[in-house]
Amino acid sequence: MPDISRRVFGGLLGGGAVTAVAGPAAAAEAAPAEPAAGERPFAARTAGSGSARPNILVILGDDLGWADLSSYGSPHIETPHLDRLARQGVRFTDAYSGSATCSPTRFSLYTGRYPGRTEGGLAEPIGNRTQGLDPGHPTLASLLKKAGYATALIGKWHCGFLPDYSPTKSGWDEFFGNFGGALEYFSKLGQLGEYDLYEGDATYQDLRYYTTVLTERAVEYVGRDHDRPWLLNLNFTTPHWPWLAEGDEEAGAEIAARIRAGEGLGALLHHDGGSVEKYKEMVESLDAAVGKVLAALRRSGRERDTVVLFASDNGGERFSYQWPLSGQKSELLEGGIRVPTILRWPARIDGRQVSHEPVYTPDWTATLLEVAGARPDPAHPLDGTSLAGYLLRGEKPPERDLFWRVRRNRALRRGDWKYYQDAEGRDHLFHLARDAREQADLAAARPELLAELKAAWEKTAAGLLPYPG
Repeated sequence: MPDISRRVFGGLLGGGAVTAVAGPAAAAEAAPAEPAAGERPFAARTAGSGSARPNILVILGDDLGWADLSSYGSPHIETPHLDRLARQGVRFTDAYSGSATCSPTRFSLYTGRYPGRTEGGLAEPIGNRTQGLDPGHPTLASLLKKAGYATALIGKWHCGFLPDYSPTKSGWDEFFGNFGGALEYFSKLGQLGEYDLYEGDATYQDLRYYTTVLTERAVEYVGRDHDRPWLLNLNFTTPHWPWLAEGDEEAGAEIAARIRAGEGLGALLHHDGGSVEKYKEMVESLDAAVGKVLAALRRSGRERDTVVLFASDNGGERFSYQWPLSGQKSELLEGGIRVPTILRWPARIDGRQVSHEPVYTPDWTATLLEVAGARPDPAHPLDGTSLAGYLLRGEKPPERDLFWRVRRNRALRRGDWKYYQDAEGRDHLFHLARDAREQADLAAARPELLAELKAAWEKTAAGLLPYPG
């Protein structure tokens, strides 16, 4: 599977520097900038020592765009803690979310399957109490729990509301966070207009900035004296709208008042307010939060034997920096699904590496199950492909199609080629290694390849549930 060349990728970054974090403290000072050229192409360390059953920490940003980290080329957002995480592991340039919006991607992460395999995964995204992740469906958490792991989810769930749906009904031992897709960061009023911060299935009162609250909970969890390996899904809402940063209580109170007056959160805020500078503040607060959690992990003495996976749930939105990609959240152009993705496992994987292999959300489910010694449920076969052979044993990366289906778009990637159908039903063909911006449509020049990829998409789609009328 061809890679994007280092020369091309370096050009896309535009010479952007990668900042570092010095020392183990939670609020480490930034070290001198290091160029992306300090990375080397990924190569598995086939011999390694460490726990056969690592802890697993999966951290999701919310609507974080592909190039919103300084290590991915942002010219104005500084993310020293995430950049340090990238230098300690592998940074993926061609990593994708399982879908173009929040709920379907979370379904694909939790189940390891296409969102269209389940009724709840058809929602783009979930916005009412009738839809959700069936508690009887096996999940990453339930399968790891069966294998002896402790499991917790802190932050955004967005896979259904009480009373029928909850992380604690789907394999997580503990839950602390919000059920909906967004909330006002101080009042915790959520997408249904109700208070939306819970511990388990009971409301929990805390009117401080939400990112701060989640960070404290995550720091406490990783710092515990665990008697068995654990899975922690840490799902921040940052930098999802509403556009509020630490210290913006007054602006948050105005938003909360409008919600209480009957204005829906989504209709109120999706295209209301914000700025590039406010977005920068939010991303940098996410970076600082991740830094604190990783510092707690270092203090616990289990950093070496913990897999840390950081990604976004879909592409960026209004204020995201996505160059050179086209499109944004909700679309299957690259800007809607290509996401920053970093993997670190000091016991088994060397640092300062970059991988250009196409990977996406359901692959990580399969990978994490394998490295933890857990088995998928044969009644619910995974659509993701484990990357453990590639990452740990030096095997060739898996050759398979990456598939996406949303109501308005369709897409399939095979190697460097991408088939894309837009909202008007027009088919396009792009060569992503030469044209990551998806501006040079090769459909007319390569009709046979277009037909082959389109047929492959339709074959997969035929096995999924139809969208409700």
